[in-house]
Formats: sequence, structure tokens, C-alpha cells
Amino acid sequence: MISARCISTVALLLCSALAQAQAPPVNKPQPPPEQNEQLPTFRSHVNLVNIFATVLDRNGAPVGDLQKRDFELYEDGVRQDIAVFDRESELPLSIVLALDTSLSTRKDLPLELASARRFVHDILRPVDALTLYEFDERVTEMVHFTSDLATIDRGINRVRSGTSTSLYDAVYLASEALANRQGRKVLVLITDGGDTTSSSSYQDALRAAIESEALMYSIIVVPIEASAGRDTGGEHALIQLSTDTGGKYFYAMGTAQLDEAFRKIDRELRTQYLLAYYPKPHNQYSEFRRVEVAVKMPAPAQSGGGGEPGYTVRHRTGYYAYKSVRDSR
Repeated sequence: MISARCISTVALLLCSALAQAQAPPVNKPQPPPEQNEQLPTFRSHVNLVNIFATVLDRNGAPVGDLQKRDFELYEDGVRQDIAVFDRESELPLSIVLALDTSLSTRKDLPLELASARRFVHDILRPVDALTLYEFDERVTEMVHFTSDLATIDRGINRVRSGTSTSLYDAVYLASEALANRQGRKVLVLITDGGDTTSSSSYQDALRAAIESEALMYSIIVVPIEASAGRDTGGEHALIQLSTDTGGKYFYAMGTAQLDEAFRKIDRELRTQYLLAYYPKPHNQYSEFRRVEVAVKMPAPAQSGGGGEPGYTVRHRTGYYAYKSVRDSR
């Protein structure tokens, strides 16, 4: 015989089952509906891009009286809006002076050191700073960044000749030293152009120089212009490095030409322009962004025989949208 307790228990179970059956279903999280795939838009480097420009007239003399409206700036062929414009003659300079002390330059080293000393004394102001490197099989910092001429002179006096040449290592390490400096950054090399022992490649040196925003000036020492022993490949590499960073190269065969090269570097660094811009979005990926700066030509002279002056603008040829991760050396 079934007890009342059992009947009661069965009734409760049936009511519970009936309630669960009638209850609304629990909404489980559903995956979001598939969306139409869209091609991504690659954006340029979000930071301000600084371009230091040197403008020369048709006679090669620096032009220092241009205004913002006189310039046009393009990135990968797209015109950019110049956000910052300034004449940079008063902005502090950070200079790396790198001297080739390899065996091939031993005969001319005393002349190079004397000329370099005159350059330092002429160009350096209290707001500037210079570091001195010597490079042979190794790259050695003789003087850290300073504006104290006595300290720099003592460093120059300690320079000694070595054997082989680590030119690309010198460019790479000098660029690393300049990368975090503020203001204008300049790398001046005195060398015969050869490289025999660098662990860095030409491409390593070029990328480091461009990323540091340094202007590279190369003074290529050639004792005999037609010498069969010249490293013309190394010379061409220096020319390209100087061109791509917005600097310049010079040939020197003696003290007079060394001094003249330094005078021209000094004069150019006192007459430069800063053109800075925020890059417009790109619709395709490009790691290296090519930059072009042009000076708008004034209208031709109305009287006969006149014409537009020819301007040459030097600046770095571009920048890397994503900086490389470099090892510490």
C-alpha cells in the first residue's frame, strides 16, 4: 500500500518537471554574426616627422630667407600639410666627429686632426655638443658629448693610428649615439672610404643613419686623385649615405681642401629649415616612406633676360614607418 508521504513526494516531482517545461528557455551567449571583411587601412607613423632641409641657390650658396609658403612637401607622392616650420640656425647641434685612423690614412692623419681641431673651434657654441670617435679595426669614443673645447682638444691629442677599417660600424654606432639627442644631429666623417672589418653592413649603417635623423657629411681623403689603390666602391657608398641623409660629400687632397670642406659644412649648418608634418593615412603598406621637398619657384622676371633662380634642396630621402629593433653593441 502506497503511503501518503510517497504520493506527496511524487506530486512535488511532477509539479517541478511541469514548471521547468513551461519556463522560457535560457538565452545562451551566441557568437557575433559574421561581418563583411574589409581591407585594412595602414596609417603612417603617428608621430611628427621632422625634415631638416638645406636650400642652395644656383651658385651653391645657402639660402636663408625663405618662408613656409615657399615650400611644398610630399610623402610617397601625396602632398602633406607642413605643421611646423622654423629656421634652425639657433637650434642646438649634436655632432659626432668620426676620424678614420686605419693604416691607409696614417700619413695624412696629422693634417686631418689639425683641420678637425679648427672646425671644432669655429663651429661649436655653448649650446652645442660634440663627441669624438676614432675608428680603425674598432670604434672608440674618445670624448663624450661636450661643448668644452679643452676636453675635445685633449681627445684629439689622444687619437692614434690603427690597422684596418670599420667604417660601417662607425656610422652605425655614431647614429645610435645621436638617435636620442634633441635638436639638429650631424655626423661628420673623415675617411678614405674603405671598409674592411665592420660587423655592420652598408644597409645597417644607412638605416641607422636615417632613423637617427642625422645629416651625414663625408670628407673623402684622396691623396692622389687618379690612384689605382682608391676604394671607389667605398667612396660611392659614402656618397650615397651622405645623399640619402640630406648631407653632402667632399673630396679633399690636402689641408686647403679639408679646411674648405669644414667651412662649407659650418656655413650650411647655420642656414637650415625645419619642415615637420603629420603623415596622411596610407591605403597600402610601405615600410619606407619617400619624402620630397621642393621650393616653389617665383615668377620669371618681367624684363628680358631674367628667369627663375634654380634652387637645390637637400634633405633625407625618407623615413622608416616602423623603426627597427636593434641589438645593443
